[in-house]
Amino acid sequence: MTLNFSSNQLENPQPLRLNWVAVAFFGAVHALALLAPWFFSWSAVGIAVFLHWLFGSVGVCLGYHRLLSHRSFRVPKWLEYAIAILGALSIQGGPIFWVAGHRLHHAYTEDEDKDPYSARKGFWWSHILWIFYPRSEFFDYECYQRYAPDLVRDPFYVWLNRYFLLLQIPVALLLYALGGWSFIIYGVILRSVFLWHTTWFINSVTHMWGYRTFESNDNSRNLWWAAILTYGEGWHNNHHAYPHVAKCGWRWWEIDVTWWEIALLKTVGLATNVNLPPD
Repeated sequence: MTLNFSSNQLENPQPLRLNWVAVAFFGAVHALALLAPWFFSWSAVGIAVFLHWLFGSVGVCLGYHRLLSHRSFRVPKWLEYAIAILGALSIQGGPIFWVAGHRLHHAYTEDEDKDPYSARKGFWWSHILWIFYPRSEFFDYECYQRYAPDLVRDPFYVWLNRYFLLLQIPVALLLYALGGWSFIIYGVILRSVFLWHTTWFINSVTHMWGYRTFESNDNSRNLWWAAILTYGEGWHNNHHAYPHVAKCGWRWWEIDVTWWEIALLKTVGLATNVNLPPD
């Protein structure tokens, strides 16, 4: 999918103001994560790891990123919706918000005004401060929805974008029923913190450190440990050179777990129109 963004829609950014609601929310979740040692169990750790993969790799990396943002492959609509719900459970915003921001990141990579999480503004800005100092063109629905018109036309995505946080309630209730507060602390709180930071690493460290296979018009890098933590997203230079290719890890040793999942869907006939690297 090719989208043409008008640059004048992003001109004259407003002065930055600290959003205390965001600071309180993320601060509270991080503080609650410190309770983890008092609720430790191996089964709770297993739940956290499983949900980090399910909501992170399948929901965000495969769903929000490679499927919805770049349309690098196709799946049946029922499966697309199911995967989008998993992405929403990551607590990284609704699908329209996430996709719009990511498309802007690719359209204006590292531009200090037009890239929502430009790495040129420093590690902490691209990692988290862009959330604490939100700009209306990136965070107000009436502004950012224009960058994901394909999703805005779908009532399901409009609903999911608005109510994604409510989906945490049934997840929390199920986890409590299965393992009490231990499963809540690890499966919701600790999982969210680790998934946030591993995703944010792609915004920050993979535009600073690592090697470059392609001379893309930005400072994107391939960073092995970020790729491990993000199921293949850390091969970021490959991705920026060919953003509509479904595979981020190109060399045999560039492990890309999310690509393995896409390949599995292709094998069973659920993924079609899969964009592969050029010969």
